[in-house]
Amino acid sequence: MGARIAIIVSATVGLILIVCAIYVLKIRKKGIGSLITFRIASTQSSEANLLHNNLTRGSSLELPVFSFKCIENATKNFCTRNKLGEGGFGPVYKGVLSNRQEVAIKRLSRSSGQGIEEFKNEITLISGLQHRNLVKLMGFCIHGEEKLLIHEYMSNRSLDVFIFGSRSNDKAALSWNERYSIIEGIARGLLYLHRDSRLKIIHRDLKTSNILLDEDMNPKISDFGMARIFGGNQTIANTNKIAGTYGYMSPEYAIQGIFSEKSDVFSYGVILLEIISSKRNSSYCHSEDSFNLLDHAWQLWNEGKILEFPDPKVVGSLETPTQVVRCILVGLLCVQEHANYRPNTATIVSMLCSDTVLPSPKRPAYSCKDRSLDDPNLSPWSRNFVTISNVEGR
Repeated sequence: MGARIAIIVSATVGLILIVCAIYVLKIRKKGIGSLITFRIASTQSSEANLLHNNLTRGSSLELPVFSFKCIENATKNFCTRNKLGEGGFGPVYKGVLSNRQEVAIKRLSRSSGQGIEEFKNEITLISGLQHRNLVKLMGFCIHGEEKLLIHEYMSNRSLDVFIFGSRSNDKAALSWNERYSIIEGIARGLLYLHRDSRLKIIHRDLKTSNILLDEDMNPKISDFGMARIFGGNQTIANTNKIAGTYGYMSPEYAIQGIFSEKSDVFSYGVILLEIISSKRNSSYCHSEDSFNLLDHAWQLWNEGKILEFPDPKVVGSLETPTQVVRCILVGLLCVQEHANYRPNTATIVSMLCSDTVLPSPKRPAYSCKDRSLDDPNLSPWSRNFVTISNVEGR
């Protein structure tokens, strides 16, 4: 009898040890072996406890919470050598967890103006999204006044570095195939936000510095601090707190605070034209005839000189310019002055990935040109080449 009890006890203890070992291995495999459970990590912050409770109440959210000590170790106490850059949120650092997994850590700056509500908003939005063209949120940390977001690490940094910055030289310049892949990837990520995710999300701050590139140059949309959720059949909203980036904001949002899917589409159109030209819209100045990059592209289109718009490095490597011209037209359709004329994201993806003919674009926002050029009959390109019956699609 005693021997039987001893066998049962031994088997039970052995089973418990096996379960514990499996649990530890599973945690390490996920790359969060250095995490402390939420209640331990946040004992110094009632704000963090409140945030966690609000996020998880009535939901299936399972977002890891990192201890501040873990973050300090990962960044070597926020060493300047690990600083990747700085945005509206605050500085971003590269970190390496105890299991050698690389991460990007965004540290909220006290001067950023982003408080607990915006921080909570970004966590709520990103944690519920899963798409290959969106940056993955791995966890967060609140420690006293410190608020941090932990993302997957993007080894190729942001898109603006490649088209405007240190990696835009001849040796590192993006090929047309890479540019087209990025253009399409951003569109698919935006389509997911607007139509395919369980939440309809308007990003409100799309720009090249918020497009990150992984080791395979796949684009991922990041920075959801200003994003807003649309419920049900909602298609438009407005705000008295206009916040965005000069050169990327649609006129209805910049002037009236009105935002919608079409305001994101405008920002996407600016990005598309910047990718093709390797020029920044906000600082572009060609001549007194072109007020900005959008105006310049539209002017060249109307003059039949559209192949003067792309980066010469792009044009020189092409056998046929058809795809480049098509993308420029899509960009011009996205930045039209009136939101109703712009295509939605589903139509954008369709236009990029098919041979459907496109409509002639109307004048872009912030254009200083003669409005007589709005007349599509003045376009030197055949309307048989650029016309479709319904821009909006389904």
